[in-house]
Amino acid sequence: MSWLDRVVDQADVLRQARALQESSRSADASLLLDQVLKTSDDPYTRADALLQRLSAVINLGRTAEFTTAVEQAFDAARDLTEPYLHGHLHALAALAAHHQGALDRCVTHLVQGARALGAVEDPDRETAWGWHDLAMAYSYLSFHGYALSAIERARQLGLAAGIPEETFAAPGIRLRNAVALDHNGDSDGCLRVLRDMGSDLERFLESGTTDRLRPSGLAAYGYSVARRAALGDARESAAGAEPATLLSRGGDSSRVRDMRLLGAACLAIAGGRPIEAMARLRTATVGAETLGAAEHARLLSLTYARAGDHAAAHAADRHAFRLAAQRLDRLRDVYVDGIAARLDHEEMRREAARYEGEALTDPLTGLPNRRRLERYVAAMVGRGERAALGVCDLDGFKAVNTAHGHHSGDLVLQRVAGVINRVMRRGDFVARYGGDEFVVVLPGAGMAEAAEVSRRITAAVHAEDWESLVPGTPVGVTVGFAEVAGPGGLRTAFELADREMLRAKARPRLAS
Repeated sequence: MSWLDRVVDQADVLRQARALQESSRSADASLLLDQVLKTSDDPYTRADALLQRLSAVINLGRTAEFTTAVEQAFDAARDLTEPYLHGHLHALAALAAHHQGALDRCVTHLVQGARALGAVEDPDRETAWGWHDLAMAYSYLSFHGYALSAIERARQLGLAAGIPEETFAAPGIRLRNAVALDHNGDSDGCLRVLRDMGSDLERFLESGTTDRLRPSGLAAYGYSVARRAALGDARESAAGAEPATLLSRGGDSSRVRDMRLLGAACLAIAGGRPIEAMARLRTATVGAETLGAAEHARLLSLTYARAGDHAAAHAADRHAFRLAAQRLDRLRDVYVDGIAARLDHEEMRREAARYEGEALTDPLTGLPNRRRLERYVAAMVGRGERAALGVCDLDGFKAVNTAHGHHSGDLVLQRVAGVINRVMRRGDFVARYGGDEFVVVLPGAGMAEAAEVSRRITAAVHAEDWESLVPGTPVGVTVGFAEVAGPGGLRTAFELADREMLRAKARPRLAS
């Protein structure tokens, strides 16, 4: 049974909205979906409408709505067991997380999305689109091999469902692969991919099937032609393959808008008009997720080179390379943090298994809870070991719950738990004490070491990108430490550390 066959209310309207989005008319689709949500109580109808609305919000670049749209869609899907629905939702949530700069969440959604879509027993047209959106998310995260595999899966499922091959040509995936090669110094590799894209475009033109290409795909082909010309590999465009024409037919998505702006600069570079190209680049505001954060700087380098200012071109090129390297560094951090979290989780599970049936883990953050903290400190005191205990209390957390709701508050607590874990020393102990309070225990440490750990925790929480997760409500942390000693154990140390934390909160703070 098709996913839409389960929808008992306004199925035709939902199909119409989906067709609008497939033709890159997300604004029109969004209006239809809002009407469905106002009038329908059917759970499948609402789940599909919220899924499609999330897709429209992402396509239109309405970043302020991403968090709410993701939460509403997952809330609607919670009691529905369809793997397609959850797989497609995770694919879209990965795209939203990428646009928000939350790579750890993005990677998690990618893994969950692939597993859910792979579990669909009777894949159909909707499943093909789920794999398509998953491929897009892989591509934006620079996982180009995964992206190509996912789009091939979408193409095969689409052909079986009667979707033309051109619909899932996905030139945007290859375009991002090409410019990524150029950002990292492989301009020859970039040109090879762009030339292959040009050959495909000519094949579609000769067969008269370009009308089957998605508008966003036309824009990607247009940018590929313009970008190739900017690299000095210009050739006369065949009828229908003029880059400006293709870019103008790209629809209303924010990514197409970005390609139009940068594509005009590429054409100015290719046409020997560096002053015009520079003016366009200076005024162009584009999303880093469209073609990578380094694309704007790389085009500046090509512009300076065209103008004969080779020193400025070199400096811009080095900046582009640094931006590209930063993405790779962040991906490595996500990978290392994920492995560390998995090892910590496995160790925690082994220890928890020794306490049959007792809940020693906080279900929200995955950290040890208060009961486990008490046992840990009691065992330490019993062995006569020295330690420092810190109470970490969040600043601004009440405003998060007030402005964004408790689900966003839970996301903040999960993020903070990960941040604290990441900056602790090997062998340190972290627990969620309750509410927005966390406790850290530093075995063998004195107050000097505790002060350094406190500084690291405070700085790491402050450096997180809270604006993308809970806009307008910054989050901080205040830490107080005390030594664990004597018969009072945890209770005495906690009271002393808590008083020190409250004193720190009361102190005037310099503006950052």
